[in-house]
Amino acid sequence: MYKTRLKSGDTVKVISGKDKGKEGKILTVDRKNGKVIVEGVNMVTKHTKPSAANQQGGIVHQESALNASKVMYVHKGKPTRLGVKVVKEDRNGRTKNVRYRIAKSTGEVID
Repeated sequence: MYKTRLKSGDTVKVISGKDKGKEGKILTVDRKNGKVIVEGVNMVTKHTKPSAANQQGGIVHQESALNASKVMYVHKGKPTRLGVKVVKEDRNGRTKNVRYRIAKSTGEVID
C-alpha cells in the first residue's frame, strides 16, 4: 500500500513527465500500486477488437495510469502538498478524533 492523500474528484496538476503543467480531475486512485488516472492526461492509443459492447472496434484514445508522485493537489489555483490535522470533536455525546486534510501552503482545511 502506498501512502497518498489524494482522492477521486480532486483537481491536480502534473509536475513532471511529458504532460507537465496539465491540470485535471482524478478519475481513480490505485493505492495498492501508487497510481492515479487523471482526466485528459497521459493519453494512450488502444486498439480494440469488435465485441458485443463495442460492435465497431478500432482505435480508442483513453487515459492511462500515472504515478501519484507526479501530481500535486491544486488549492486555490496553486499546487500544494497535503497534510492531515487530527481534531478531537464531540459527536453524539462522545469525543472522537476526526482527521481533516489540510493544504500545507495555507494550513486551510480542505475536507
